[in-house]
Amino acid sequence: MSETTGCGQSCLHDLLYYETNKTLVIPSIQAGCLFRFIQLLVLLYVVGYVCVVQKAYQETDSVISSVSTKVKGFAFTNTSDMGPRVWDTADYVIPPQSDNSFFVMTNMVVTPTQTQSRCPELPSPSATCVDDCDCTEGHSNPQGSGIQTGLCENYSTTVQTCEVRSWCPLEIDAVLPKPALLAAAENYTVLIKNSITYPKFRFHGRNILPHINSSYLKRCEFNHATDPHCPIFRLKHIVSEAGEEFQDMAVMGGIIGIIIDWSCDLDSWAGKCYPKYSFSRLDNKHHVNNVAPGYNFRFAKYYRTADGEETRTLMKAYGIRFDVIVFGTAGKFGIVPTIVNLGAALSFLSLVSAVSDWFILNCMAKSDVYKKHKFTYLSDNSGTESISLGTSYGTE
Repeated sequence: MSETTGCGQSCLHDLLYYETNKTLVIPSIQAGCLFRFIQLLVLLYVVGYVCVVQKAYQETDSVISSVSTKVKGFAFTNTSDMGPRVWDTADYVIPPQSDNSFFVMTNMVVTPTQTQSRCPELPSPSATCVDDCDCTEGHSNPQGSGIQTGLCENYSTTVQTCEVRSWCPLEIDAVLPKPALLAAAENYTVLIKNSITYPKFRFHGRNILPHINSSYLKRCEFNHATDPHCPIFRLKHIVSEAGEEFQDMAVMGGIIGIIIDWSCDLDSWAGKCYPKYSFSRLDNKHHVNNVAPGYNFRFAKYYRTADGEETRTLMKAYGIRFDVIVFGTAGKFGIVPTIVNLGAALSFLSLVSAVSDWFILNCMAKSDVYKKHKFTYLSDNSGTESISLGTSYGTE
């Protein structure tokens, strides 16, 4: 019974102990400089990097965007297949509307007046033949031009190939026009209309800024130095800003990215939120094994002759596809991230004392003396000892 009572009194005695920090002032230039230097590093990190660079006191939101484009310009060609011809937007922008991108045709291979008939296949290792036995009726080669009829026909005076059922005459795209047929495309212009929103902050914006009116749009042209907010871009300038030569790229085509950065600080003291434009080539021109370079596709225009026969003009279109890429993050002051980061900053500052304590107690010449004064043992009237190990210090 007395043993239980003594244990209860001891626990109650320990519960009622009071611990307090003691300030130990160490007149050491070395320790003082270390302490202030670490404090300075922490403050520079918190204020300079966390607050100024990262703006960690802000809430953030990602951009939601929509894009539409309108290309303008004319080109003139005079070829044996088509004769004199003027090309406008309806001819060289394919398709007329697309999501966040547009294609401008700069070069082409035209195969006019094709009809559904039979003709010798183009020469290739899988299509050449000596007699009909080398050709299989109904065979279709994915790399060929049609379905074999089983006959071996003269392609030229020296070469025989398997006859195919296809759109004849077959397309011959071995020789690509150089320079590009629509070289004048470098002077086309494109109007890019971009609307964005940050739903968390209920912020809406357009790249056609409030001061832009119809008369301004008729005469402005984007330039980083002189007119960075004009939404009208000359294609030659876009390709040049991406580090390419337009006339070289126009021959085989390629893909250019028009990048619109809407990263904004929406705090009232931060100023306006404007888009920033940059340009980059996106296809693999500089790849070591650059197989199938450029950008091209085929399309056809269909007709019926007077006697009802279906014909078509096949066009293999080479050109530049412009992808409009919109990204951005907006930030605005928020009490929650501010409190969180303020708490993190205070916790970093509390570590300064711990680092300084370790250095003083383990690395300095008089570390034994400092240990003796840092840890103090007191005895109460009953002779029971208590140990206080949470003592901190200051330096001067």
